Amino acid sequence: MTPTIRPGPGLVLTTALAPAAWGLTYVVTTELLPPDRPLLTGVLRALPAGLLPAALTRYRPRGVWWARSVVLGTLNIGAFFALLFVAAYRLPGGVAATLGAIQPLVAAGLAALLIGERLRPRTVVAGLLGMVGVALLVLRASAQLDAVGVLAGLAGALSMATGVVLTKRWERPVPLLAFTSWQLVAGGLVLAPVALVIEGAPPSFTLANAAGYLWLATGGTAVAYSLWFRGIERLPVARVSLLALVAPVVATFAGWIVLDQTFTVAQVAGIALVLTALWLGQRTPNASIEDRPVHSTERSSMDGGDDGQTRITERSGAAA
Repeated sequence: MTPTIRPGPGLVLTTALAPAAWGLTYVVTTELLPPDRPLLTGVLRALPAGLLPAALTRYRPRGVWWARSVVLGTLNIGAFFALLFVAAYRLPGGVAATLGAIQPLVAAGLAALLIGERLRPRTVVAGLLGMVGVALLVLRASAQLDAVGVLAGLAGALSMATGVVLTKRWERPVPLLAFTSWQLVAGGLVLAPVALVIEGAPPSFTLANAAGYLWLATGGTAVAYSLWFRGIERLPVARVSLLALVAPVVATFAGWIVLDQTFTVAQVAGIALVLTALWLGQRTPNASIEDRPVHSTERSSMDGGDDGQTRITERSGAAA
């Protein structure tokens, strides 16, 4: 087992670009995409973003990786998107985002159980601060609970958290781009029949719609998920999961800049709490290293030189 490599701030920042891109989904959806087609949007994000790199890399799953790709694609993309949409439509006032913010804590707990990462008190505190911060950002006093929506929100957080941990545990057998493409294709194929049954045949698209889908499939999905999976591979689960809190912050700023929304005192306090949670969660102890061992030689041989929502409404403010 090779020595662990301490990740630098550059890796954390590039990983954080993924949820930052997801945070722009709300503005892109409201301004460019056809209304009331969240599942179709998920399919058109995932499938094109996965099929093109799959064709370019020409790697195909082998053996157990056929099943693992379906499992990871379902957890990280297909089921997560579907559950997120159900929660967003049934839970007003940002309740879905607040429920989704439990994901870092769930992921940290699963990582402790399944891959032996230490669950530190600092991680728990950061996760709780993040939940409160997201609630202040997106929750409204008029919010009402819906049992199905609550279950969907919690199930979505569990789906993403489980996908993160299993992605870490199983370790990719191919270059990063090919590994990402497997999950995107699997997730898109899982989601496609659900979208067809619930939303019907796709409508005709305008140039604005095409531009929105192009951004979501490229920067918002293919690039973002590649950076996300790279971060999962090299950072502790607890640290990378907390970075998902970047998404609602970016969504709030994007709404302020593009949609002329205003900040409330509660939202400013929420941003401060989320940033505090991010800072606390990314701190590493002086005397020890939290990361699981990184198999440098194995990764080098696998990488081949590569180092490389969806309607996120103001009600949901969630990442994807």
